[in-house]
Amino acid sequence: MSKPATPVAPPLKDELDIVIPTIRNLDFLEMWRPFFQQYHLIIVQDGDPTKTINVPEGFDYELYNRNDINRILGPKASCISFKDSACRCFGFLVSKKKYIFTIDDDCFVAKDPSGKEINALAQHIQNLLTPSTPFFFNTLYDPYRDGADFVRGYPFSMREGAPTAVSHGLWLNIPDYDAPTQLVKPLERNTRYVDAVLTIPKGTLFPMCGMNLAFDRELIGPAMYFGLMGDGQPIGRYDDMWAGWCTKVITDHLGLGVKTGLPYIWHSKASNPFVNLKKEYKGIYWQEDIIPFFQSVTLPKESTTVQKCYIELSKMVKEKLGPIDPYFTKLADAMVTWIDAWEEINSPAQSAPAADAKKDGPSSKKK
Repeated sequence: MSKPATPVAPPLKDELDIVIPTIRNLDFLEMWRPFFQQYHLIIVQDGDPTKTINVPEGFDYELYNRNDINRILGPKASCISFKDSACRCFGFLVSKKKYIFTIDDDCFVAKDPSGKEINALAQHIQNLLTPSTPFFFNTLYDPYRDGADFVRGYPFSMREGAPTAVSHGLWLNIPDYDAPTQLVKPLERNTRYVDAVLTIPKGTLFPMCGMNLAFDRELIGPAMYFGLMGDGQPIGRYDDMWAGWCTKVITDHLGLGVKTGLPYIWHSKASNPFVNLKKEYKGIYWQEDIIPFFQSVTLPKESTTVQKCYIELSKMVKEKLGPIDPYFTKLADAMVTWIDAWEEINSPAQSAPAADAKKDGPSSKKK
């Protein structure tokens, strides 16, 4: 009699957390069950902490609401945004895993042109576990994927590439547009599936979207701070952008890589462009100063860790962007608070806070 097949553990099962910010029941996880069920989830509940968030049976998760964030971080909780998906970075903070995949709750499983469901997480893992090529562009894009290689003229001395810190995925259906573009193209949908992964060259910034994103927490985690957004702040919907700009100048400085392209998810729901415009309008104006600022950033040679880089960057934000609006002085201070919180939560002697959160939190459940 043949023995039943032993279940095959998915890649990085014990080395990766899936972080989901939400204000609603997580029914969307049902369609992700084949891909997510064996991984650990960190759910960050935004909004009213007394509301009960239902999670489908069979998932291994811990859930944190605002009360938990305040209890775990104390005064440092001021750096975690409220009523904005920027709260997801609290999950990055308390994770104990090497890798993070974060996804929004309106992102569904997409299909490739052949009709096959896309395992977005597996593609992100492949992106993170293979090198990047930030210093010299390969015209066949990712040389490490099956069926591709380095083209003629690519220096052999650079073919080992650089460690990949970030994998930035894309979206079918609803594109990630700003409010003015939404208003002039209300019916536009992205149906183009581009089968490519590119390394973003050194010295080039990009607009990072947090709804389908993975990163190596050990390589770049402290830079993945999604800023001060939402409740009580003059700006919203720039949380992932801010993290992306900070992350890119730091990865460039430290010789790390950022990839964009595959995997795709199906972005199911368009947000209200008028609400978005109210959140974004200062950012749309300010980014004309923010982008040149980041393009001009030069970090000192002594900044050899992400934390040191980030503290230096916070000083530059205060000095160069502070005069534009007092918000940037407040943001620069929050950047320092974030690093303090990161050091406190992630120091070897302080592995207890996350454990306490599981014990005392409103919802913590194992399979």
